[in-house]
Amino acid sequence: MSPLKPAKFTDPYITAGGEKRAWVKPHTLETLWINTGSLCNLACVNCYIESTPTNDALSYISAAEVATLLDEAQQEDMGLREVGFTGGEPFMNPDFIAMLGDALSRGFEVLVLTNAMRPMQRPGQAEALLALHALYGHRLTLRVSVDHYTQEVHETERGPHSWTPMIQGLTWLARNGFNLSIAGRMLSGETEADERAGYMRLFDELGLELDAANPADLVIFPEMDETADVPEITTACWKTLNKAPREVMCSNARMAVKRKGATAPTIVACTLIAYDERFELGETLTQAMQPVSLNHAHCARFCVLGGASCSG
Repeated sequence: MSPLKPAKFTDPYITAGGEKRAWVKPHTLETLWINTGSLCNLACVNCYIESTPTNDALSYISAAEVATLLDEAQQEDMGLREVGFTGGEPFMNPDFIAMLGDALSRGFEVLVLTNAMRPMQRPGQAEALLALHALYGHRLTLRVSVDHYTQEVHETERGPHSWTPMIQGLTWLARNGFNLSIAGRMLSGETEADERAGYMRLFDELGLELDAANPADLVIFPEMDETADVPEITTACWKTLNKAPREVMCSNARMAVKRKGATAPTIVACTLIAYDERFELGETLTQAMQPVSLNHAHCARFCVLGGASCSG
């Protein structure tokens, strides 16, 4: 794979080839993502947000700060349907159960991205999660990261001894009736069909009532190497690709992050670009509903060409 050419993704209006860069206008705030903080119990090889046990560049957001954002979304009638929680590992944030309960109590669909490992399973946390499931289980989904259907490839990405605790957490969620989905990745050079067949064997082995052929049950994300070359997206690409701007994640979603040392969260264009200040859109959701320039390799690789979305 060739390296990304230095001239690409620099000008917000014009591509390296001199063509008009594509933009995406927001039409509603359907999904609000909350980054709970960049700390994680793992240090994965290709983590798109660089989460590790020591990376606190994104601080723990508080339940009160999340409540303020949810208040705004409701007061301004922004069309919010779903609240997604990501990290880092959300269950490491000490306020996580409180903010999870707040979002559910307001009637939102809630999606939690988790590795289902020890932070989720620790005493007190699991019991609190069960209590929320008893109250709001039909609106709560946990998407567990299973990078491959084999232990060997999964642990090549996530590190030694990461498979068994994940499987324990995943099967615990299934036994207790949680709505589940799986996030996989194109890591092994297989076709997507081969990967889905492999995940189906794993689901059968674990007794999971999931359909690996269904993207709602198993989403397989493209790889996210922002140093690898990828075409820039121009305004002409919409017609060439037979794709509409409304199909791209930043047309209907935003993410709140709290930078280390900041006094308040800021809103960024999407879940994939947490550190690039060019994609900061303001401190309120209202301010953040502005057009987004597709001026990053992830915009092309993941959303437009990859056809992926983080939402449920």
